[in-house]
Amino acid sequence: DGSKLYVAVGSQGNIDENGDEAEKGRACIYELDLSTGQNRIFAGGLRNPVGMAWEPTTNTLHTVVNERDGLGDEVPPDYLTSVKEGGFYGWPIAYWGIVDDRAVPNPELAARSLVPDYALGGHTASLGLCWMPAGTLPGFGEGMVIGQHGSWNRSKLSGYKMVFVEFKNGKPTGAPPRDILTGFLSADEGFSYGRPVGTAIGPDGKSILLADDVGDVIWRVTGA
Repeated sequence: DGSKLYVAVGSQGNIDENGDEAEKGRACIYELDLSTGQNRIFAGGLRNPVGMAWEPTTNTLHTVVNERDGLGDEVPPDYLTSVKEGGFYGWPIAYWGIVDDRAVPNPELAARSLVPDYALGGHTASLGLCWMPAGTLPGFGEGMVIGQHGSWNRSKLSGYKMVFVEFKNGKPTGAPPRDILTGFLSADEGFSYGRPVGTAIGPDGKSILLADDVGDVIWRVTGA
């Protein structure tokens, strides 16, 4: 309704290696009341929440989160999730309901950590997020569009593209992500021509805009 502003703040470290004091007030999403200037933590345990968007059917806030490193190519996956008021999503204690034994134990906090809605793959660096109504692009229903900046710390690179996650009745259907724009990596993965970041619906309502912070351009994707 325009009365609140939501601000995502990432963690300082990977798994709280710098101590709790360094992470105080971090790894969370803040809600700011624009009329009073007061703020509060809306949800926490989000290692690095970046893009945020509203799902219009349920009017629910969603975010894409970059998860922790150092557990292999695929574990844990970055994710897209609805954001529940007062929710705790695990960082640094747990990921996807699994306790991270590298972190300082906290069984009580681990027990109440929420499992995210949708896995996006390990280290995809999913950054941009926007809602796409059905009919924006031919052959696509409604869902979220995600800009994946791409990995740097796995044996085979992941991300480096813009993808679509299908929704139905306010939630992901569970179908795999669909590619919208690819081709940012050379065939041998030795060079990137671009790295996707922010996504937005074009002003005509029939296109998707993608910011690329390596090519220093904005791509516009329309139906064929």
